[in-house]
Order: sequence, then structure tokens, then C-alpha cells
Amino acid sequence: MKEQPLKKLARRIKKSLKLLLHSGTNYECPLCGYRSRDLAPIGNDYEVLRRYEVVGAAPRRGGCYRCGAYDRDKLVFLYLRDELGIFSAAKKDYHILHIAPSHAIASRLQAHGFASYVAGDLFAEGYDYPGYVKEMNVLNLPFDDNAFDLVLCNHVLEHIEDDRRAMREIYRVMKAGARAILQVPLSKVLEKSIEDPALKTEEERARAFGQRDHVRIYGRDYYERLRQCGFRVEEQNLSAAYPRQGLNPEERLTVAVKTP
Repeated sequence: MKEQPLKKLARRIKKSLKLLLHSGTNYECPLCGYRSRDLAPIGNDYEVLRRYEVVGAAPRRGGCYRCGAYDRDKLVFLYLRDELGIFSAAKKDYHILHIAPSHAIASRLQAHGFASYVAGDLFAEGYDYPGYVKEMNVLNLPFDDNAFDLVLCNHVLEHIEDDRRAMREIYRVMKAGARAILQVPLSKVLEKSIEDPALKTEEERARAFGQRDHVRIYGRDYYERLRQCGFRVEEQNLSAAYPRQGLNPEERLTVAVKTP
């Protein structure tokens, strides 16, 4: 249904006032350039997330008031831009797969004009998806082996019961030496991930895992799962290098490399 003109105008005015209220010089979003005095609140307020100190899911301030980017979006974008140099002319021939894409990052990747950029998601009832997003299942990706130079799959694996199958499928479609950025909510204190296939309802999963559609809380064994699927795992914390970009100082970037 098309939004009524007065409601649309009111929404725009409300957002403009919010941006004015929060404007400042303490932070600058690397994705949209908005400068703010503080960061927007994000995260889920469940006791289990606090108990297990789940980085990337617990309540915090890390969002952008203008473009809606989360701290994890900013982290990924800065890595792509500055560490991987993805927007250089030398990377124009890249083939990129983006699973469950963040629009803030997707818009920048689409605009650059790579050899190919494919975005996909498993469509769920009650959600709207942009026209550029194709329906696909990470457990059965519709691509040939060795097809992509870069895969982005952030905050997806915690939704999938057979996460190792998804990891193997991502590995399959990557070229030798390609990188996959595979962020997940990750506990600071758990050595072994918590999961229970018997929990089926949204209420049970929310209480146990901190979100109604999550099926686990990952511990440090997350990295071993990736290695068992053939990846070499790299971890990076970029927060100290970007003090004004609103990164989560506790979040490390997980980069999985397909070994030749």
C-alpha cells in the first residue's frame, strides 16, 4: 500500500529533527558520512545475552541515526574499503556473493560496478526484501564451484541448524584464496557453543539464544567449526584504528579464507 503524502512528510520531518538532535562531532559513519554526538541504541535486551557476554547481540550503542548501519556493518565496510581495498580499480573484476545483505553495505557494492554482485536471502513471511535480493538458501547455493572472489554472510549462521553444511556450501562456491566474512554473535566466555534442537518455539529460542529465530549462541569453538570445513581463519580487531566510526571495541572481524 502506498504511503499517504502527509504521513510521508511527517516521517521525513521526524527523521530530520532526530538527525539535528543527535548531530555532533564525536562520531562519523563511514557509510553515509553522518556526524553525531552519540550512537543509536541497538541489540536485544535478553538476560542470556548479558550472562554470556555475547558480542554483536547484547544491548549497546553503535547504530547510525541516518542510514541505520550497525557497528558490525561499519566494521565490515571499513575492512572491505581499507584492509582489502575492495573499491580499487584492481578489484573491479571481483565476483561477490552477499547473503542476507545489509542495505547500507549493499548499496555501496552495487554502485561500484564489480564484475558481478549477487545478493540473496531465504525469504521469510512477514519481511520485505529489496528488488535486487534474490531468493536462495545458503544450504544449497545455486552456483558453480569456485565462482566467487568474496562472500559476505554476516549474522546468518546462528539462524541455521546445520551450520556446518552452510559453511561447506560457502566454501564450495568460493575461488581458491577467496575470502568470506562470516560474523556471528559470539560469546566472550563460552568455549563451546550452546544449542538445543529440541527448542522449537520463538519464545523458547528467544530465552535460550537471545533472539526468536536464533538456534545457538556461539562460543570459541565457532572457529574450529570453520577450520573443519576447510577454511583458514583470520581474526582482526579494527576498533583502535577507527575511534570515531562507532565500532564495537569488543568485536573481532572473522575472515575465512579458502585455502588453495
